[in-house]
Amino acid sequence: MGDVLRYAKGGSTDQALADGLGNYWFLQEDSAGRYKRMLLEAGINVPVEVAATDAPRRPVIALRSSPWKAGAESNPWHDVFDLDHGHVRYYGDHKPSTHGPIGSSRGNRELLRAWRLHSSGNSDERAAAPPVLLFKAVPVYKGGRRIDKGHVEFCGVGVIERLEHVLQRDPKSGKSFPNLVVDLDMVEMDPSDAMDFRWIDDRRDPELTAREALRFAPTSWARWVRQGRVCLPLIRRRVLSSRVLGKSEQLPAIGSRDEGILQTIYHAFDDNKHAFEWLASRVAERVLGASGAEYDGGWLTKAGGDGGMDFVGRLDVGTSAANTPLVVLGQAKCVEPNSSVSPDQVARLVARLRRGWIGVFVTTGHFSRQAQVEVVDDEYPVVLIPGRVLAETVHLLAEESFLGDVAQLLCSALADYPSAITHRRPSEILVG
Repeated sequence: MGDVLRYAKGGSTDQALADGLGNYWFLQEDSAGRYKRMLLEAGINVPVEVAATDAPRRPVIALRSSPWKAGAESNPWHDVFDLDHGHVRYYGDHKPSTHGPIGSSRGNRELLRAWRLHSSGNSDERAAAPPVLLFKAVPVYKGGRRIDKGHVEFCGVGVIERLEHVLQRDPKSGKSFPNLVVDLDMVEMDPSDAMDFRWIDDRRDPELTAREALRFAPTSWARWVRQGRVCLPLIRRRVLSSRVLGKSEQLPAIGSRDEGILQTIYHAFDDNKHAFEWLASRVAERVLGASGAEYDGGWLTKAGGDGGMDFVGRLDVGTSAANTPLVVLGQAKCVEPNSSVSPDQVARLVARLRRGWIGVFVTTGHFSRQAQVEVVDDEYPVVLIPGRVLAETVHLLAEESFLGDVAQLLCSALADYPSAITHRRPSEILVG
């Protein structure tokens, strides 16, 4: 996990290293040289099906993403990687030029076939399900020069937890088209945090059944084959690392599209901080609602004297038959993106929380290390949304409602925020 591999077209399979890095071709080659190379040329890479002794099976599906290119015309969709928490959201390969319905493209067709097996309640079908290997194209630096092609990072093994049909917009033509998006649960690797490639070799071996091909599989994968979806929360990858992020992790990359969006947001609301609270409320709705819970946007508080509370929302956790509502108190700070939010500013929000309430703090800047440490160490129920997440979410909101025009979304905030202001006690949002 996390190793950067050299992926050179036509590279040798004989050497373990290539240009000082692990050689992808060496790793994927079985010792007897029986199988064709497992290519990573497309986003969704599908090796040939194996006519195994028990039933035909697809050995593996290899996904390749280039998140550093997200937002460019060649890769306008934002695959989401949260490997420390075992989640990846990956968009299919249907494009504006693809003729026919979803499933017309080979990659999406194979994702649909894999989804049937991954979601099956039958353990024999799960045993036949192709593991999803995830690779991320990454740039490397040599001699002060950035090299964008020819290197991939291994990001682990995933189970398709959910598949959705979505509508996307081509930024070049402005036309909408359908696509698939899959949510992957990245499973825990064995203690070395590595995958034994003999597992994939076994799945390519027609003399072995799908069950026999599990002998070198990660323990977590074998457990999923036995128990199914019920065990996914228990085998999902978790990294016990600090939740404290550095400044560079909280802000968009310099020169990126999202940096431009963040600067646009800051300049749009620098003279009207109250209107930014409307936008922050919509962003909080999208971020909190992404967990599957239902979010009610509520209202904005009156300007001045809010005492650490700028907007109020409601989060309904559970199903319609069994749920509980939570009050959400929101704080919004429109500051210059290089500015940090101090512990005292976060503490004002925390001081307003009651038992069973949660807080959300949205800023165009970033949170100081100490502010984050206090939230983590004191176990405050507060969600911190820094500039990078703000910009990414605003981009998505603009795509959904304004054909990608961020300026129109911000104009909507400036026009609509006065009608959202009210003077009510937060607990009133629980009524109704």
